[in-house]
Amino acid sequence: MFRVTIRGRFDALGDADRARLTATDLFQAAFTEAGTFTYDPSLTAFTFRAQVPAARETDGEPEATARAVAALEAHGFPHRILRVAVTDMRTIRIRRRGGRR
Repeated sequence: MFRVTIRGRFDALGDADRARLTATDLFQAAFTEAGTFTYDPSLTAFTFRAQVPAARETDGEPEATARAVAALEAHGFPHRILRVAVTDMRTIRIRRRGGRR
């Protein structure tokens, strides 16, 4: 499983795009397969978060990035991508509190 964060800027949003964006709950930002947006009040900059399952054991950042960008583009908002960050959740280690003393 990968968590991909894409930061970018909207390009020339139309009135229908603006209405569709502002109709979503801004406080439901989460990593989902469909992806979620957070954006600035002027609808200029955005952050898109997507959770991308690894299709194969050998999948890496390039595959996860491509699938997250496809999810972003499926929303249909005109945009420019500025930065992409990928976290491979398979490599995350959880530290438990109260371990050995």
